[in-house]
Amino acid sequence: MTLIHIKKLPHRSHYYNKVIKSALFAFTIIVVSLLAGIVGYAYFFNLGFTDSLLNASMILTGMGPVDKAETDGAKIFASVYAIYSGVAFLSSVAVLFSPILHRFLHRFHLDVRE
Repeated sequence: MTLIHIKKLPHRSHYYNKVIKSALFAFTIIVVSLLAGIVGYAYFFNLGFTDSLLNASMILTGMGPVDKAETDGAKIFASVYAIYSGVAFLSSVAVLFSPILHRFLHRFHLDVRE
């Protein structure tokens, strides 16, 4: 006879703390990525702050570039930043939703075994 030991869910305050920490970490990933894009667009594209922010935001969210890259350096930066942005945005979403999924798995006792 197999004995199954079921643990109780952690208190809601513990869960909310994890959600808040994950949200802050995801927000940090987005802000750091946005700042890197702003600096890169200002340097390589010779744009002001507002235009750099617009371009970095559009690339980071997957909407696409606004200003055309004229130099080779600008084209290389835009390519690298676009690839990085895809990974950063998806990673921040995964970080944001991980405590929610974790709670769901605990709540319904869904053990994932290999």
